[in-house]
Amino acid sequence: MNGGELPPDPDRNYAYPDGPSGDHMPEVLATTAVTGGGGRTPPAPPPDDDDEDEDDQGMLRMSFMEHLEELRSRIIRALAGFGVAFLLCLIFANQLWQIVSEPAVAALTALKVNPPELAQLAPMEAFSTIWVKVPLVISIFLGSPWILWQVWAFISPGLYEREKKWATPFVVSSAGLFIMGGLFAYFIAFRYGLTFLLGIGMGDNHVRPVVSITEYTDLFINVILGVSLVFELPVVIFLLTLLRIASPSFLLANSRYAILAIVVVAAIVTPTPDVFNLMLFAVPMCMLFFVGVFASYLLVLKRENRKFPWGALLKWLLAALIITVGFGWIVISYYKMHFIPHWPFFVR
Repeated sequence: MNGGELPPDPDRNYAYPDGPSGDHMPEVLATTAVTGGGGRTPPAPPPDDDDEDEDDQGMLRMSFMEHLEELRSRIIRALAGFGVAFLLCLIFANQLWQIVSEPAVAALTALKVNPPELAQLAPMEAFSTIWVKVPLVISIFLGSPWILWQVWAFISPGLYEREKKWATPFVVSSAGLFIMGGLFAYFIAFRYGLTFLLGIGMGDNHVRPVVSITEYTDLFINVILGVSLVFELPVVIFLLTLLRIASPSFLLANSRYAILAIVVVAAIVTPTPDVFNLMLFAVPMCMLFFVGVFASYLLVLKRENRKFPWGALLKWLLAALIITVGFGWIVISYYKMHFIPHWPFFVR
């Protein structure tokens, strides 16, 4: 003790040394009611979890075995849908082969190879290609909406109720971009690459291209599926933003690295080594990257309860459409060219 002073009495009210009088009693009672009578402030009440409870009500609690059972069920349904698409493609196998082989016929015709036909070098080549490989590949595109829906149906029980509303946009955008990638590769990228590869040895080198249907189909499948998967880039970027793994500002700040990676991927996917075909793959992929950034930006605006100026964007799109239509009209009217459904789209 310092100076012989007594320790403070815990039961004594130092605010009122003589004890609380009648005048001060209401204040004491109020203080006691707030502090709980022990001199300490009670803990704050727990936060309201009504919103989380409402979200949790939309989630399905499943055990590990139930997850495995659900996975097995979804795989069986996806395979059943794929099987139906494959049987449908088998019915039109000959017509599908004519569509698949048309780029080869067009390239050989342009190179003045007579007859412009593919070669069968083994007895089983025609059967394994026309009746197996081609229907399988077309079935992937035809059944992609159903397969993607089964993927979403498997992961949706673990999502909050507010997140399940992305089901239809996810399936439509993923399947649509996958099919668009296949169409882009078929009508533009694959045709140019094939013409370059078949014609590189002709002329002074005295090389006449003889292409087997197996080698041609393998190259066709690799390019078509590769470009189709690359076209899923906007969906991947949107999902990364939805999961808060990436943000539009981060993606734009590091866009130069993304473009470098895109060029590397395009060099791998491109069937030819020339720069023109490389850019033919890389430019659309860069555009898809920025489309994905724009979609993620719209998601961030929605989170922040802000709106995008769609009116101004529609004006710019309308102006671009008018310019495109005007250009096509000039090319057809003054230069006497006609439209074709593949690159370069206008020929004499």
